[in-house]
Amino acid sequence: CKVDGAQILAGNQRLMERERITIEALETQVNAWASVGKSVIYIARDGKALGVLALADTLKKGAAETVASLRQLGLKTVMITGDRLAAARAVAAQLGLDEVEAEVLPADKLAIVRRYQEQGFLTGMVGDGINDAPALAQADIGIAIGSGTDVAKETGDLILVGGDMLDIERGIRLGRKTLNKIKPIW
Repeated sequence: CKVDGAQILAGNQRLMERERITIEALETQVNAWASVGKSVIYIARDGKALGVLALADTLKKGAAETVASLRQLGLKTVMITGDRLAAARAVAAQLGLDEVEAEVLPADKLAIVRRYQEQGFLTGMVGDGINDAPALAQADIGIAIGSGTDVAKETGDLILVGGDMLDIERGIRLGRKTLNKIKPIW
C-alpha cells in the first residue's frame, strides 16, 4: 500500500526477495522465533526492511491428543503448511506428527495430496479454509472443520460441526466399524 507517498510492504520472505529487499539483518530474530513455532511477517518501506512481526497460532484444543489417536490407529500424520520449515517443525514436534510439508503455496496442497496418493496412500485431508478446498476434494476423505469457510465445508466429505478435533479419530473409527459390518450380498 501507499502511506504518505511511501510504498509499504508487509509479507513473507518470498515477497521480500521478489521485491529485492534485504532482510539478512533480521534473520537471527526470525530464526529464533521460527524455532519456537512462530510465523513472521516482514515490513518494508520504500524498498528497505523496517522490521518483522511474529505471530503464533494457538493449537486447537485436542490437536495433540487427536494426532496421538490417529497414530494409534496406524495412520501416518502429515502437516501441510505455508509456514517456514523451522516454525512448522516446532509445531509438528509439539503435536507428535510424522512429517511436515512446509513453505507450501496454497495451490500446491492439492499436488501434495496427489503425490501421497500416487505413492499408494489412502489420504485424508483436514482443513478449514478456501485454500484447503482443492486438497479436501482430492483426498480420499476430506474432513472440513465446521468453523471454517463455507467452501471448505461444501467440499469436505465429513464436516466436524462442533469443531472438536477428537471427532476426526472418532469418525475414522466409526467408518472402519461400519465397513467391517458391511457384507457383500452377491
